[in-house]
Amino acid sequence: MLENINLAFQGVWSHKLRSFLTMLGIIIGIAAIITIVSTIKGTNEQIKQNLIGAGNNVVDVTLMQDNNQIDFSYASVPDGISMITAEMRDEIDKLDKVRESSLYYSRSWADGVYVGNSSFNGSIYGGDTHFLSVGGYAVNYGRGFIDSDFTTCRKVALLDANTAQSLFQGENPIGGTLEISGEPFTVVGVVSSRVSSEPVINNINDYYMYSGSTSGTIFIPDSCWPIVYRYDEPQYAAVRAVSTNDMTTAGNNVAEYLNSHVISGDTYKYQSKDLLQQASQLQSLSESSNRQLIWIAAISLVVGGIGVMNIMLVSVTERTREIGLKIAIGAQQSRIRWQFLTEAAVLTSMGGILGVACGIGLAEMMSHIMGTPVAISVPACIIAVAFSMVIGVVFGFVPAVKASKLNPIEALRRE
Repeated sequence: MLENINLAFQGVWSHKLRSFLTMLGIIIGIAAIITIVSTIKGTNEQIKQNLIGAGNNVVDVTLMQDNNQIDFSYASVPDGISMITAEMRDEIDKLDKVRESSLYYSRSWADGVYVGNSSFNGSIYGGDTHFLSVGGYAVNYGRGFIDSDFTTCRKVALLDANTAQSLFQGENPIGGTLEISGEPFTVVGVVSSRVSSEPVINNINDYYMYSGSTSGTIFIPDSCWPIVYRYDEPQYAAVRAVSTNDMTTAGNNVAEYLNSHVISGDTYKYQSKDLLQQASQLQSLSESSNRQLIWIAAISLVVGGIGVMNIMLVSVTERTREIGLKIAIGAQQSRIRWQFLTEAAVLTSMGGILGVACGIGLAEMMSHIMGTPVAISVPACIIAVAFSMVIGVVFGFVPAVKASKLNPIEALRRE
């Protein structure tokens, strides 16, 4: 085998230009496939990061009616829904794939929030003692919530940076007062998300998808929620899964638990906001649109394989006397076959390696010039080289068989 490989490299080196032109179809096909696969993987990772966040394995379990989330800014409080107790939250933490959970109230678009003449149109949350840790928030300055804020219903609030800037116009908000439904709340801290996930805006649809998340957020203790809103509103659950891939399972487990312990009737149901499934659907759409390009690129591999077969047939014709001499001195047909199969496999493998290198380079160049997200897939590179070797074996089989079946007497007569 080593002798055959050595002979194969000698053959490639002695006909450098012809070998390169023979490999060109393989190089182009492999390069195109690696570029497309890298783009698909990069796009999928971007979709997942934009929807879920890098390392933020939190899924919201909210109350739904006919698959639509209930907005309590306008809707009345439904009947037949019990409060979620602290004991239930402890039980939720014990569910499969759940690392930690929190209970909270929310308004997606809070109204009636003012600092002087400045109004606020972002989101407001009334969270329990676990809300900031589960949601992945860190205190930038000031302080976070403390236990006495909850036990004494102390009217304090935390702001994110956007809210602090819009309501206090760049001044230090700590100690400042904002009104929520006419009730004064003292700002005690400014928080931000620990998750460094910046949405990538490539088109107008991306803008509309992510623009709602930049309006700002206010946080108050859940014990203060009845002071500014209704006391009997149903709670939601924020659940941190063990890993990103466990988000779907964790969310479904919590929704099933709440529906069996809190809900009476079939009108309302707790459902998890399955961002992982949404990301998977968008990834599938991206992959299906690019799969056609992979098939087109694969055609060039077939063309390259035909070129290899053609050159190997020419090589058999050029080396007829050499083959005849080897057979005449006792070389077996299998040895001749393996020699030519090895030459074809080495030729296409070299094309595969060069194709992978070109594909990686092209993907990185597209990323820098066009801003296209890319992620190099090592398994795809290995499979591409292995597949190129298989192409050499398949398309080199006919020339190898032809060489092994040459009549040594007729072969030695040829000039």
